[in-house]
Amino acid sequence: MNTANVTLRRADEETLGYVEDLLMRNDLPAEDVRENPGAFYVARTGDERVGAGGIEQYGADGLLRSVVVEEHARGEGVGTELCVALEATAREGGVERLFLLTTTAAGFFAGRGYAEIEREAAPERVRDTTEFAALCPASATCLRKSL
Repeated sequence: MNTANVTLRRADEETLGYVEDLLMRNDLPAEDVRENPGAFYVARTGDERVGAGGIEQYGADGLLRSVVVEEHARGEGVGTELCVALEATAREGGVERLFLLTTTAAGFFAGRGYAEIEREAAPERVRDTTEFAALCPASATCLRKSL
């Protein structure tokens, strides 16, 4: 999947370590990355890794996971392009609604069309994920976007 400058590639055995490291360096949950490796993607501009994110799919619902951009690439639109690419990938896979939890980026996602909802309003299958049930604190903001 390509957007203007960001290319999205599914993480593989070689790049999962990068995803874990990037998440940990940014205080994001990385404990379950290897339990669901097919859910994660690496963002690149050219040959340079500039970020990562994930999508867990549950029928028409999806969980947007751990969208993060390398510090040196922030403020250049990479996060927005990464989200556009992840959303397109989810849509192509049949996802109609994306949900996410965040403790620090609610404003960023609101600017991308996500609306805050009560955590309990997320579908049960999404609430039962490791991210909802164990990794993200109860204080995290829950957001939803229709694709």
